Amino acid sequence: MNADRFEATYLIETPLAPAQVAEVMAGEQSCGTFTRVEGETDALRLRARATVESIDELEAVDAPSLPNALLESKGHNGPWRRARVRISFPVANVGANLPTLAATVSGNLYDLGEASGLRLESMTLPAAYRMRFDLPKVGVAGTRKATGVASGALVGTILKPNVGFSAAQSAELVARLCDAGVDFIKDDEVCADPQHAPLAERVPAVMAVVRAHQERTGKHVMVAFNITDETDAMKRHADLVEREGGSCVMASLNWCGFSALQTLRRHTGLALHGHRNGYGALSRHPLLGMSFQAYQTLWRLAGVDHMHVHGLQGKFSQPDEEVIASAHDCYTPLTDGMDDRVMPAFSSGQWAGTVPATWAAVQNDDLLFMSGGGILAHPGGPAAGVASIRQAWAAAREGVALGDHARQAPELAAALAFFGH
Repeated sequence: MNADRFEATYLIETPLAPAQVAEVMAGEQSCGTFTRVEGETDALRLRARATVESIDELEAVDAPSLPNALLESKGHNGPWRRARVRISFPVANVGANLPTLAATVSGNLYDLGEASGLRLESMTLPAAYRMRFDLPKVGVAGTRKATGVASGALVGTILKPNVGFSAAQSAELVARLCDAGVDFIKDDEVCADPQHAPLAERVPAVMAVVRAHQERTGKHVMVAFNITDETDAMKRHADLVEREGGSCVMASLNWCGFSALQTLRRHTGLALHGHRNGYGALSRHPLLGMSFQAYQTLWRLAGVDHMHVHGLQGKFSQPDEEVIASAHDCYTPLTDGMDDRVMPAFSSGQWAGTVPATWAAVQNDDLLFMSGGGILAHPGGPAAGVASIRQAWAAAREGVALGDHARQAPELAAALAFFGH
């Protein structure tokens, strides 16, 4: 790869010639517009224009994926041609400016009149350019060190009910979960700074029981407090968490934005737990938005340490193949020779029964296995829920069927009987 350029790959759909549309894309996202203007000299274009690197035409379809008023007004009836287009952009156009990088590789492309579908599939960056952005300060190794989990998957849970508990009730539940043996606890994305449990009260109350548990057992449980808010408030909340001995904060990435996360990253050394809620709006249509590879590339440049990938056999819409690919994206360095991996958080409908599929898919213990109902609703209580997951993980790693392992693991047997239907 040219050290002075970064690349993005797209899937496009159009009734026009894909090569024509690719050139429109390259011009629109660099120095051009719908017509050549005064000052757009050949020298300027050579320096600043994006370049179409390759076009791989795919099979056409009979109907457009998305409505397009401009194409409809011109009477285009297809065929609707699809192609994979790779475009390179000059680093100098953007610099170390993450919001502008995102605007360059996506931005107005989604509104192009020439396309009835457009999806950003992947991004690749030269090493020197990647190093101009933030790195995870905690990452996989730091998360393991903070929690004292040297090997094996980290077992985590989510505070349930999602919202409604007072600060004291939240602390009481956290104390039970710490005693149950979890490694990680997080707030739900809809519980940030509610009136019935403001962070100013919730953080000290929760961290008091976390510190007491650590003094008693030597085990630090990482709690991801949801500090999603405007930027200055997030900085204040992070400072409070740090003063109280916490190790992690969570933010809803899509609603805070790149600039806020960069500011937060540079302000605190706490682990940043990146929650992707809302990503489905960017990803669920196969000819719109962006893939997780591109999405997580942008957020890793903001310095997050953990990224949600949803869960296998879970309760959300994504197919398992997408979840698996997302996890592997988190494990893949953005450039060769650099360890900027982030820890994937598997969540949504996870319990002991989804462990074998998870292990088979990733063959990696460097993950947060997040189970809400699978722990809190276990018939034997939270401690039994945690035990059932650890038992399932041991069985999966050893290649033993859960039903067979359950004969000597009563918590796992109870989980299979209760949740297995």
